[in-house]
Amino acid sequence: MAAAAVDSAMEVVPALAEEAAPEAAGLSCLVSLPGEVLEYILCSGSLSAADIGRVSSTCRRLREVCQSSGKVWKEQFRVRWPSLMKHYSPTDYVNWLEEYKVRQKAGLEARKIVASFSKRFFSEHVPCNGFSDIENLEGPEIFFEDELVCILNMEGRKALTWKYYAKKILYYLRQQKILNNLKAFLQQPDDYESYLEGAVYIDQYCNPLSDISLKDIQAQIDSIVELVCKTLRGINSRHPSLAFKAGDSSMIMEIELQSQVLDAMNYVLYDQLKFKGNRMDYYNALNLYMHQVLIRRTGIPISMSLLYLTIARQLGVPLEPVNFPSHFLLRWCQGAEGATLDIFDYIYIDAFGKGKQLTVKECEYLIGQHVTAALYGVVNVKKVLQRMVGNLLSLGKREGIDQSYQLLRDSLDLYLAMYPDQVQLLLLQARLYFHLGIWPEKVLDILQHIQTLDPGQHGAVGYLVQHTLEHIERKKEEVGVEVKLRSDEKHRDVCYSIGLIMKHKRYGYNCVIYGWDPTCMMGHEWIRNMNVHSLPHGHHQPFYNVLVEDGSCRYAAQENLEYNVEPQEISHPDVGRYFSEFTGTHYIPNAELEIRYPEDLEFVYETVQNIYSAKKENIDE
Repeated sequence: MAAAAVDSAMEVVPALAEEAAPEAAGLSCLVSLPGEVLEYILCSGSLSAADIGRVSSTCRRLREVCQSSGKVWKEQFRVRWPSLMKHYSPTDYVNWLEEYKVRQKAGLEARKIVASFSKRFFSEHVPCNGFSDIENLEGPEIFFEDELVCILNMEGRKALTWKYYAKKILYYLRQQKILNNLKAFLQQPDDYESYLEGAVYIDQYCNPLSDISLKDIQAQIDSIVELVCKTLRGINSRHPSLAFKAGDSSMIMEIELQSQVLDAMNYVLYDQLKFKGNRMDYYNALNLYMHQVLIRRTGIPISMSLLYLTIARQLGVPLEPVNFPSHFLLRWCQGAEGATLDIFDYIYIDAFGKGKQLTVKECEYLIGQHVTAALYGVVNVKKVLQRMVGNLLSLGKREGIDQSYQLLRDSLDLYLAMYPDQVQLLLLQARLYFHLGIWPEKVLDILQHIQTLDPGQHGAVGYLVQHTLEHIERKKEEVGVEVKLRSDEKHRDVCYSIGLIMKHKRYGYNCVIYGWDPTCMMGHEWIRNMNVHSLPHGHHQPFYNVLVEDGSCRYAAQENLEYNVEPQEISHPDVGRYFSEFTGTHYIPNAELEIRYPEDLEFVYETVQNIYSAKKENIDE
């Protein structure tokens, strides 16, 4: 009976949403239902927000059911933006209708800015002040971020340019927020020992598009702690650690009880869960990101030590971090409380080596050298984070294929957030930005700061200042957009067009063309270094700018390229900068690239028709 009433009313609601003056009988039938049934109907998912607005304006009864802070508008908000619900507490009063309006407005403004980026910044890297429009928007930042995430999650192979700039904006916004949080964290007193929290900030900054939170990582560690407690219960069912609650900072003083915890930890981590030091791929940045350490169950000495330290402390064992050269360690005190201790009163734990317990002499064997007693001392949170970021910095300098040097840029940002007056790193940052041709105004600010800190650097600073100013002047002199017409006589030898998927005849890589020149436009030194003169047609042939599947950008001679008979998407971070869509056979240029090559698209269609349609016909036969 009740189900029939609901079904009947469900048929009435769409009519109410469509008609300005609903029939009295239908309206009477609907409003006579209990409030819970009306809410169920209106939250069924069949009505849009506009429908709910129209329904609520029909009479007082429906207006009360659709009150702004009620279940109906909460459901509209939840269905439209489910990822935002985690930011609201069930006990808070929320005007859901107002939240809906604010989120809707934020989404429209965010999309407007994303749409403008390609036209504004197609020819250059987004400048430092390029994100000011987003930063100055009114409304909760989480709403803008959520809209950017929605753009990134759009299905299919379309809207590539939107996704490209949405990713850049989201990357910037999240990094700025994380960096501010890290700086506030570093202002904590020296006895504030949340090593895990600091490590998570580093992880978040280097992976701003990943959903990484201290809460989630702590929850994973808590699940490991539960397994350790289960094992510990088998060793000593009355062990005091078993009574510890979450967040308890109590420590166990008896060495034997501490030893039982460490034995249980070693069994769970290394035997049961199979955590291990990553000896096979040691120089991989993933080894330093705590969320990856937990997922992959491997890391390097410092990340494995932080995991081990966090678990041990939650179970009452007061381990301490030791900034040992070449191999980060933990130390475990064996001396009496209050006594004067030296380095021989500790056992040193190698979390990278399955929790092996070492003496001072064994520590020296581990790294193959004798070290002073000072290097066995405990270090604070800031020093631990400095070492983690220092490792990332070293890896960033080793980057080969990543031409954006993103890891190096991120690690420099982090290091300078902790130590803003490091002259050599400031100079490296200025040189990096100069090399990449980005942010010339910021380069000048960095150089001015270096000159203030160390006037002795005037030689290097002066050189960079001069060339940066020249770069700025050249940008000012650039006028208009260079348009290349295939019908132009000087372009008659150009055989391929932007958007085509090609294969390199010699090196075998797949790529997509995003630009071309009628002859090689590189300088004499590049031509000599790349041995262009050894090609049959030398440099007097068309050359193509291509995005390669390995993430690199290359300049390839026409005679070295051929059509890829099995075209596939090119996984390159800059594809969206130039193209709006992948069709399955080729890329479609975005508006800005099409302006520069207005006649290429028609040629691409002809080529695709000839190459791939002919292939399909042969297969069908």
